[in-house]
Amino acid sequence: MTTLEEMAASVPDGALLALPPDNSLPSVALAKALIRRGAKGLRLLGVPVSGFATDLLIGAGCVAEVQTSAVSLGEAGFAPRFSAAVRAGTLKVVDATCPAIHTMLQAAEKGVPFMPLRGLIGSDILANRPDWVVMDSPFGDGERIVALPALSPDVAAFHGVMADSLGNVWVGRRRECATLAHSSRRVLVTVERVMEGNFLEDERLAPGTISGTYIEAVAVAERGAHPVALLDEYGFDANHVAAYARAARTEAGFNEWLAEHVFTQRAAA
Repeated sequence: MTTLEEMAASVPDGALLALPPDNSLPSVALAKALIRRGAKGLRLLGVPVSGFATDLLIGAGCVAEVQTSAVSLGEAGFAPRFSAAVRAGTLKVVDATCPAIHTMLQAAEKGVPFMPLRGLIGSDILANRPDWVVMDSPFGDGERIVALPALSPDVAAFHGVMADSLGNVWVGRRRECATLAHSSRRVLVTVERVMEGNFLEDERLAPGTISGTYIEAVAVAERGAHPVALLDEYGFDANHVAAYARAARTEAGFNEWLAEHVFTQRAAA
């Protein structure tokens, strides 16, 4: 167990930081803590797309590069600070696809140097990804496949409903977070609460639990996914996201939003 601010301090500048999308347990609380500590040069990996937390980090000047298949605020529209950074040329964008990102993480999870994927052939994306190699199938059947290198993020971060006293974290049906945990060098998790016991010994909880073996640190952060929904705990706060999207259209509006919703949290703590 650690504190949110200590967790943020443990993420080095320049790290490859993997974040799940808005529909799969993002830790907005950790993103805000990284902004408060003044993180710089982060290379974000959207698993497989990016949303609210990514836009916050980009707007705050914490990010040098984003590898993802999309950055969006969903029904609230384009991610305004991401769009502004792309127009200004201050952000490197490494284009990917959802299946490609999952495949590269699965290769790292399995401990193999690469995994094949077919659906990329015929796409323009291959022209911009020299690290993806089109090759003949090794079985001599005339098939062409794309070899994708294993991808092991320096740090993965997500937000779960609960952890147990042994450090196991319950993520419910979001098993993509398990692949993320297995493939990353370090895993940091914020949760709503910590429970006594061992989730892995509970037949109902074990299938949705990531073993503490893969998790370096857990910090309690109540409503740590807000304004994103968290499973059955709380819903998506559409009004909050829409208000953010309006404010973040300009740098001045974004900075005012940060002052109210990010830096005042440190003062309150």
